[in-house]
Amino acid sequence: MVNPVLIAPSILSADFARLGEEARAMTEAGADWLHLDIMDGHFVPNITFGPTVVKALRPWSTLPFDTHLMIGPADPYIPAFAEAGADRISFHPEAGPHPHRTVQLIRSLGKAPGVVLSPGTPIAMVEELLGDVDLVLVMTVNPGFGGQSFIESQLDKIARLRALIDKSGRDVRLEIDGGVTSETAPRVIAAGADTLVAGTAAFRGGPGAYAGNIAAIRGKR
Repeated sequence: MVNPVLIAPSILSADFARLGEEARAMTEAGADWLHLDIMDGHFVPNITFGPTVVKALRPWSTLPFDTHLMIGPADPYIPAFAEAGADRISFHPEAGPHPHRTVQLIRSLGKAPGVVLSPGTPIAMVEELLGDVDLVLVMTVNPGFGGQSFIESQLDKIARLRALIDKSGRDVRLEIDGGVTSETAPRVIAAGADTLVAGTAAFRGGPGAYAGNIAAIRGKR
């Protein structure tokens, strides 16, 4: 199944002093989703924000909130993020003992579940969940910080996941996060990705540049 390529700017690269305005500017610039990186300083070596900020951002954008939980354990906090306005909630299978139960929890709250594979996480961790998730996110950097360099070895993982998803016959989004630029985007798309998270490349230059940044990542400029 061939899906149109979606661009999901990561709010982690926005100006945190004016997050609401940044979310609105990206919405008006033509983004498809807004990507929210949630980090707890425990599962990953950084701290970002929690459900209160997600709730505060919700009125500023009509776009789906693509919420990536880099927290462990994840389950106790999922209802709060769902209530705050997250539309898609993705988690790392290492963040709890029962990933299928986590998928069920997200689905029970009326949200779209996703599972995340870090660079060192094998595809086997998602195979038994593929029939139940709406999204698989491949990290092409190690989770925790923005602005890292793209890890080349993940291109093969993306291709293998694309084949696995196609074989399943399910409409599962294959999302990529980490080092996505106008240069790396065509390569991950060629490997099979259909949803691209972009931080620095999307937010550089301020609001006046956002539409052009998105177009460049799409390969249309």
